[in-house]
Amino acid sequence: MTLKTIHTQLKYPTVLLICLLFSTCRTGKTLPKSTPEATTPVFKNIQIARGDRDSPYGPCEPTICINPLNKNNIAAGAILDRYYWSVDGGLNWFSSRLICPYGVYGDPVIVADYKGNFYYAHLSDPENQGWASPSLLDRIVIQKSSSSGQIYDPGTYCGLNPPKDQDKHWLAVDSLSGNLYCSWTEFDKYGSKNTTADRSRIRFSRSTDEAHNWSTPVTISELDGDCADDDNTPEGAVPAIGPNGEIYIVWSNQNKIWLDRSLDGGQTWLEHDVAVADQPGGWAFEIPGLSRCNGMPSLVCDRSPGPKRGTLYVNWSDQRNGSNDTDVWVAESTDGGNTWSKPVRVNDDKKGSHQFFNWMEIDQSNGNLYVVFYDRRAYTDNQTDVYLGVSEDGGKSFQNLKISESPFDPESYVFFGDYNHIAVQDGRVRPIWTRLDNGVLSVWTAIIDMNNK
Repeated sequence: MTLKTIHTQLKYPTVLLICLLFSTCRTGKTLPKSTPEATTPVFKNIQIARGDRDSPYGPCEPTICINPLNKNNIAAGAILDRYYWSVDGGLNWFSSRLICPYGVYGDPVIVADYKGNFYYAHLSDPENQGWASPSLLDRIVIQKSSSSGQIYDPGTYCGLNPPKDQDKHWLAVDSLSGNLYCSWTEFDKYGSKNTTADRSRIRFSRSTDEAHNWSTPVTISELDGDCADDDNTPEGAVPAIGPNGEIYIVWSNQNKIWLDRSLDGGQTWLEHDVAVADQPGGWAFEIPGLSRCNGMPSLVCDRSPGPKRGTLYVNWSDQRNGSNDTDVWVAESTDGGNTWSKPVRVNDDKKGSHQFFNWMEIDQSNGNLYVVFYDRRAYTDNQTDVYLGVSEDGGKSFQNLKISESPFDPESYVFFGDYNHIAVQDGRVRPIWTRLDNGVLSVWTAIIDMNNK
């Protein structure tokens, strides 16, 4: 999703690289687990970044990734063009700004390949004019770092197809081939109300050479949508890779979660998309204190040596239980996405409160699932905690842990982004989220090491 609905007239100058802007120097020791009713936090919270009161965007909409070759090396990003890195497991952070000839306009996504390279995907703004330029959102840009996330190259891109707009992407890496896969939404004209002339669809492209080149995009969604950036727009396309290189992609559209699949590296796709689950009320819904919120899906596939190897899990949120009761869900498939289980409710509170902005990751060492989400179970106003849902039984049940040290209170006039994120590797869990204090946004993680619990 883009930032147009909040500020349509802002213009951005070319960003300058500011190396080692700041670091936070806090250390902490993981304490015992909390319980769902706990009021005393038990995981050390670390501030990664703090914004300025006068900054219209960010830091928010964060992304995070652990280097598979070095668990102490972690990369993160936030809108519009911020990036961060840590070399001590997330206790201390450095920051800088992306430089890119195609511009940078948010929707940060960071993944890592199995050589330890980080890839930072984002939206484009070639003329650095924001919404004043017709070239805004003309491609999806991917920048590579081979320096532990400290410096990123100028980048390459996929999806260039003027005058159409490219938005809301995600990346995945195939551990067998090293291929990079990108999926996103293409709009004939972003924001158009002409539902006949202007349509939207899910697109796919791959790179077989560490993001130097990208294939000609193909449309994979069977059902297209409008360009309203709302429930009837196909959005939130997230890829996941199976144990044998299978590519799975899920997204939301028209009150359902959909899946497509390729068994040949993205050359061919299903003739008919699979309906994974209903999403009553659609992917866009209202949460008090936020200017907008969504329940778009995330997807993982178990590649661990455990008994659930090959199982797919999809995570989303919706308001099937009412507009005052947003819930987080997980469903599984054990047959390559053909059929899906009944959704399991991740949040274990009583009915009547909001849980939202969720994201799921899997520990590929053992198949355990982790879902980060905002939670208001303890309050009757807009105060918000951060929780972690943990499943050690293949998604059949989730233990809920409060991981934020204190609540925060969002304000609808402050753009809060469209997602949080989480990274997991061999018991090391690093969620990332946005909070607001006294009108200032900041981005945080928690030091969670399940092997030391």
